Amino acid sequence: MRQGWRWYGPHANVPLDAVRQAGATDVVSSLHHVPIGRAWTLAEVTDHLALIETTPPGRSPLTWSVVESIPIPDAVKRQGAAARSEIEAWIASMEAVAGAGIQVICYNFMPVVDWTRTDLDHVIPTGATAMRFDQDRFAAFDLFILARDGADQDYSVADKERARAVHAAMSDAEIAELTTNIASALPGSTTEPLTIPAFRDRLRAYAGIDAAKLRAHLVGFLQAVTPAAEALGVKLTLHPDDPPRSLFGLPRVASTANDYAALFDAVPSPANGMCYCTGSLGVRADNDLPAIARRFASRIHFAHLRATKREGDGRSFHESAHLEGDVDMLAVLRELVAEDRKRAAGETIIFRPDHGHRMLDDLTKQVSPGYPAIGRLRGLAELRGILYALGAL
Repeated sequence: MRQGWRWYGPHANVPLDAVRQAGATDVVSSLHHVPIGRAWTLAEVTDHLALIETTPPGRSPLTWSVVESIPIPDAVKRQGAAARSEIEAWIASMEAVAGAGIQVICYNFMPVVDWTRTDLDHVIPTGATAMRFDQDRFAAFDLFILARDGADQDYSVADKERARAVHAAMSDAEIAELTTNIASALPGSTTEPLTIPAFRDRLRAYAGIDAAKLRAHLVGFLQAVTPAAEALGVKLTLHPDDPPRSLFGLPRVASTANDYAALFDAVPSPANGMCYCTGSLGVRADNDLPAIARRFASRIHFAHLRATKREGDGRSFHESAHLEGDVDMLAVLRELVAEDRKRAAGETIIFRPDHGHRMLDDLTKQVSPGYPAIGRLRGLAELRGILYALGAL
């Protein structure tokens, strides 16, 4: 297995030397400056590649191995294969990526909002901070800040009472912070930042789109792009929903093993693969992570390894240390290593330590939520320890 690290580019606060010092060899990156929906050019991709792979004298080489992500425009999620111009632009971006020699692309199909958290710096007992999803704070936003059409029907009486109390206790600054956390797109998001009125409008645009229709749109997208991916030698890896359940009354179609099975049955192309994210899938108690890895082993070309801890209400959770929480990382890595040993050298699974606590010196620095250097360094070191014990290093 190849050790990766997500890098947000030359203006990020974690430089490439930090990737080297963490012990990673492979970089996971994207063209974050390109607007969603515009086709990437080969020149843009090769310029970014040169930033990563031009090795200064005396430094360890790095390889840009995974594109995370080429965002899928909202029109594709709402219209499926009918969004022809958007899909053609996406294929053009994939061609540019393949032209630069990169063969793994991660993407997601979450409508309106990407990965979602209510708190970005929740203080944990060590004094470090973690990202958190607080169900009551989320409901307070949905019911009383966004005031979504039909939201009242999605919560029990007790849910609404708790959310009302949470909202009543919030200051204007806290409301603004919560709104930013949920609506303004977290780092790496593949959806656009939204004002509250724009958020409501975007949700209304999904009226009549249920899980079956959204899945059909995803299948239509895959049927359009996988022939090109096969021809280019590219593996497409679908990231799970985060969290893996409906938000804002919207359907989600990459939350369970059955969701992935339906997609692989509909589009059996070997180019149609999975980004195996233990943190996202692990939020659901009914997701058996080792079993999912075993079942879809041949489809896993990229892995996000992190752990989450479900809280007492069963819906709230926070990001735990990589070897804590609800993910049995030893069992997961046993499955991934067993699959990886069957593969040719050029097809080995690339993984990265996903997210990390804000800790030590990073507590006093401006860092991207979920992507501080030190917390991810700890996570990669812990994962590497398991791999060493399994004889995989």
